[in-house]
Amino acid sequence: MSTLAFHTIGLIGKFGDPNVADTLNQIALHLHQRQLRVLLDESSARLIPDNGLEIASRAAIGEQCDLAIVMGGDGTMLNAARSLVDYQVPILGVNLGRLGFLADVSPGEIPHSLDAVLNGQFREARRSLLHAEVVHEDQVTSEADALNDVVVHKREVARMIEVDTFLDGRFLNAYRADGLIISTPTGSTAYALAGGGPIIHPALEAVVLVPICPHTLSHRPIVVKADSVIEVVLNAANTTQTQVTCDGQISLALEPGDRIVIRKKDRKVRLIHPVNHDYFKLLRAKLSWGLSPEASPFT
Repeated sequence: MSTLAFHTIGLIGKFGDPNVADTLNQIALHLHQRQLRVLLDESSARLIPDNGLEIASRAAIGEQCDLAIVMGGDGTMLNAARSLVDYQVPILGVNLGRLGFLADVSPGEIPHSLDAVLNGQFREARRSLLHAEVVHEDQVTSEADALNDVVVHKREVARMIEVDTFLDGRFLNAYRADGLIISTPTGSTAYALAGGGPIIHPALEAVVLVPICPHTLSHRPIVVKADSVIEVVLNAANTTQTQVTCDGQISLALEPGDRIVIRKKDRKVRLIHPVNHDYFKLLRAKLSWGLSPEASPFT
């Protein structure tokens, strides 16, 4: 149970997905019936023209809203988290796609779950983000945040890249691989898991480094403390086109000799979950743990 009071609610839908409209309208109507102010994200307004709702920029939602309701999947949640983290707006995810780790309220649970949240019956989780800077000749040329992961990887060509990694200024390892994933606990069930990394409970303060298809098979994932400063240097002799990708959504260009400096972001994103949210139940459902081979969706 929480004592947070919600008076102004921001609505954010999956970009360019017309299937969001029905759920968005349903939630907006319910919130108005409860005498709450509703701000609709300007990118979502294109999905439901002539909606009669108050339209707002993402910054205005961050500045004015007590709660943001995000409709889509985990990708939409990642985008919303990065844009709202500095405003410290709590985020509730309504899942319109496949079972998600971040968006965990189904449309069928509305309005019951929504009313419970508005009445203060919810759990709040705070998740760490990473901040990545690309440094070229001692100048920061680009930067971005990531809730899931920062990935240094090759572009298009089927050749390995060469990077040196440093941890708090001390040399860690030199990798020849398809790339390197630097992941938060939230992202440990995403690309890092596919690369052979461990599942890290989201409440832990840690970061995992996972090489992608390393040339040396003894190069294994390593978990380090969350406040470590991780530096990845693209070998100056590297000829493979390389880039940095944050959450699979933001791309930053790299040149040989560039450094990528990755730190834990000072602020954490605030996620709202229903009272019955169970992380381990979610893992079992998502990864088909405990099922016979006949029952598994992967067979």
